This record gives sequence, C-alpha cells and structure tokens, in this order.
Amino acid sequence: MKIVKKILVLLLIVLVIMQFIRPEKNTSDTVPATDFITMTNPSEEIKGILKTACYDCHSNNTVYPWYNNIAPVSYWLADHVKDGKKHLNFSDWGNYDQKRKAHKLEELVEEVKEHKMPLNSYLWMHKDAKLDDAQIEALTSWAQDLRFVYQLKAK
Repeated sequence: MKIVKKILVLLLIVLVIMQFIRPEKNTSDTVPATDFITMTNPSEEIKGILKTACYDCHSNNTVYPWYNNIAPVSYWLADHVKDGKKHLNFSDWGNYDQKRKAHKLEELVEEVKEHKMPLNSYLWMHKDAKLDDAQIEALTSWAQDLRFVYQLKAK
C-alpha cells in the first residue's frame, strides 16, 4: 500500500509541475499571403466549413478551447495540431507546388467523404465541426473542381 501512495503522490507532483511548463501555442496575429482561403477565395459557405472543421488543426492559428489550459490535455492538443499541420497546413498553401496542391485536395476529398476528417476526437468537443451530408458535398465538390485546376497547371 505504501508504494501505491508514493506513486500517487509522485503523479500529483508531476501534474502540478506540468501546469507551469506548457507547450507552445499555435497562434498567429496575421493571415499569411500563402493562406489557402486567401489564395483560393472560396464561397462564404466553404470558408465557414474550413474555418469551423479544418483550420484549428491544419493552419498556423488554432482557436484553443478553455480545457487547453489543463495539462496533460494541453500537451495532447499541441501534439495533435503538430501532426495535423505535418499532413496539411493551410497557412502554407502558397508554398506547395501545383502537383502537391492537387494531391492534398485529393486527400481532403477522400478523408472528408470517408468521415475520417474532422477526427472524432475533435468532434467530441466541437459539435459545430460535424459536417452534414450537404456540407460534405459542397466542400468535396468545390475541392474536386479546384483540384482539377491544379492538375491542369501541373502539366
């Protein structure tokens, strides 16, 4: 029983220390010229879908929920955003070549149609990010059209 008590005290100490050592936040005061929405100029409907369901994890400006101030959740979210940006960073869209843009749009369409994006773990606390069938159709149709344009430019 003594060992369990020592482990619990140690865990409590680690959690308290974690509250003071926080991961860097993914925020920016400006929208870069290379931003996806800036460069593609989508309709207000598509812009809203992207901002609500995609940009928190796939851009340089995450809107953090209140619970991000609690460790270890803050570490989990930081890792989640880092991983999302590794796969697709809408803030760096202008730095991608035409072929890569077309490929990223193909992946976007596939992930959204298969309900893999947004992630279920994101939807638990962001109910407004859950896309209905009409939003999925609007976003994927628009992305397919844009992908076709990039494919033509890549040739």
